[in-house]
Amino acid sequence: MRWDGQATTADDGALPGLERPGLARLGLVRSTRTPEFAGITFHEVMAKSALSKVPAASRMPFRWTVNPYRGCSHACTYCVSPSTLVLMADGTQKPIGQVSVGDRIVGTRRQGTYRRFVETTVLARWTSVKPAYRVILRDGTEIVASAEHRFLARGRGWKHVAAGPPGTQRPHLTTNDSLMGFGTGRPEDGTGSTESRDYRLGYLTGMIRGDGMIFEKTYARTSRGGARVCMFRLALADREGLDRTARYLALDGIVTRRRPFVTATETRRAMSALHTARSADVDAIRRLIEWPAVPSAEWSRGFLSGIFDAEGSCSRGIVRIANKDEAILSQVADSLRRFALDHTLEPPGPNGVARVRVRGGLAARERFFHLVRPAIVRKLSVTGMALKTSVDLGVVMVEACGFDQEMVDITTGTGDFVANGVVAHNCFARPTHEYLDLDAGTDFDSQVVVKTNVDQVLRAELARPSWRREPVALGTNTDPYQRAEGRYRLMPGIISALADSRTPFSILTKGTLLRRDLPLIADAATHVDVGLGVSLSFVDAELQQAVEPGTPTPKARLDLVRTIRAAGLPCGVMVAPVLPWLTDSTDHLTRLLDAIADAGATGVTVVPLRLKPGVREWYLQWLAREHPDRVAGYRRVFARGADAHDGYRDWLWQRVRPLLEERGFAGSAHRAASGATGRYDDDLRPHDDADYPAGSMVAAAPGAPAERSATLF
Repeated sequence: MRWDGQATTADDGALPGLERPGLARLGLVRSTRTPEFAGITFHEVMAKSALSKVPAASRMPFRWTVNPYRGCSHACTYCVSPSTLVLMADGTQKPIGQVSVGDRIVGTRRQGTYRRFVETTVLARWTSVKPAYRVILRDGTEIVASAEHRFLARGRGWKHVAAGPPGTQRPHLTTNDSLMGFGTGRPEDGTGSTESRDYRLGYLTGMIRGDGMIFEKTYARTSRGGARVCMFRLALADREGLDRTARYLALDGIVTRRRPFVTATETRRAMSALHTARSADVDAIRRLIEWPAVPSAEWSRGFLSGIFDAEGSCSRGIVRIANKDEAILSQVADSLRRFALDHTLEPPGPNGVARVRVRGGLAARERFFHLVRPAIVRKLSVTGMALKTSVDLGVVMVEACGFDQEMVDITTGTGDFVANGVVAHNCFARPTHEYLDLDAGTDFDSQVVVKTNVDQVLRAELARPSWRREPVALGTNTDPYQRAEGRYRLMPGIISALADSRTPFSILTKGTLLRRDLPLIADAATHVDVGLGVSLSFVDAELQQAVEPGTPTPKARLDLVRTIRAAGLPCGVMVAPVLPWLTDSTDHLTRLLDAIADAGATGVTVVPLRLKPGVREWYLQWLAREHPDRVAGYRRVFARGADAHDGYRDWLWQRVRPLLEERGFAGSAHRAASGATGRYDDDLRPHDDADYPAGSMVAAAPGAPAERSATLF
């Protein structure tokens, strides 16, 4: 694993912006970032204690635990190039490198039959350096992203850019996929700025010819020659159009004044006007808006922008530009044709106004806006519109660029955003450790606290005469075999300290990295009781990755169970949490329990979902986005708080109980008992989150000797 190029600080112990009192209280030594763990900051601390005592009121079947990490690097992050355009809530597009926390952008949410565009907020933002991949679509859209980034494929759900490392399985883009969105079209579109002189002249021509007024009259005088009176005026309700026009005129030395034009009424907005009565300025404006003999591409872009700000509309997603002047309508059509934007001329109405309508749905509309860049953003919003792909966004190629590049990722309220016109998944983080002054939105995944000296501190605590060698549980809060363990290697020291002190212990994990320490654990089991547990809630890999992104696949975890059992060690499996309507079907539970039994698990517990405060908000956001038709049911099931109501729990148990009995898992729950650290129950009461499967948890009465027992359970 490569850790060169990491960023560290040692003076003040924290990276810029991460100076939190909670971390300081833990004894922060330094904060570290590395390209190998994109989007994650590791806060290395010198722990003052290792053993944590479980509150007496807890239902857990153990009194002591060790947590070498706070936060979890299992959760994956998804990154795109800083130049990737993000669709903002006002309809404009901004490079993701310029997007900030708190910005309002566009995400999507399933509402009824369709997924629709909705406003959402940027909750977090970070950068990393990762190998770059280029995705090319048939309409010309190009996206540079990391291999882990996911896009929404038509009819196939979320797919990663590229396949995972050898030995892993994850759905990834192929040429059989087509993405959802509107794309950006040809890469040359919109590459120019709004500041070139030709663009400015085109904009002024469209705006002033479309909505401005130039008045000129000569009055006869008897005492001397005639008096010439002239005036320029542009009145608009939208300030952005006036601001851009005034700035462009000022760049050519024309100074205008602004004044109120029409006051607001119940049916009409207030209007302001730019004004000048200086004849030299009026003459200069006339010259600026003359039709060019051969318009350049930049002039045409500017003209379409100006005429749209002056006379354009976007109603129900359809772009129209209205006018009576045949010369203006002809120039609009020529400019659209220049950029291969399909259009038609609608016949004039009773007032003689004709309209040029841009055809091609949302894709053509967004390409038009991205190409011409109007100043008035009120007309650009897509909020509420259905996500209907009207352009060919089929994948032509996914290629490794051959170099590492800075990537940017954001976390949003909807869990997604629109990147270069296609729907992209972002890091959907889980809340945790607010007591460290870390936020509940993303810090669990992106701010991982590492107790670098935990094994030494633990060894000293276990050597105290007062230590009674009670069972110690690892993995009940954060996973000790998360990806960061591959770097820090804290578990071998912890296992050795427990075994040397003759302290029984148990480990619960989702991480297949436990394989590395199996020889050490097997040796420890010759001295003390050892319990091992694996958490596995899914049999379908695609659903598992949607809910638990970045964790090992179901197959990898089942293989871990087999390997543990082959080493002569016990291994229980926690089927937790069971998700209502997603993983509680008889078919899913049957296939999952069959696979667990085939792997040789020593016990199984089946625990329904629990939505504690904090977790509840984030999970329901994910559910509303991915399975909106289930939200109402969840609100009924969890109407009374964190636990599912008794009716659902009883229903689930009636479904699960015979499946457990058929596979020999009856009575395999290790549950807490009043006044004891735990015991085995042979009855078949419904499992809850205080129950652990046989083989996963060691049990000893307080003060009892903890030498190796005759049998491993």
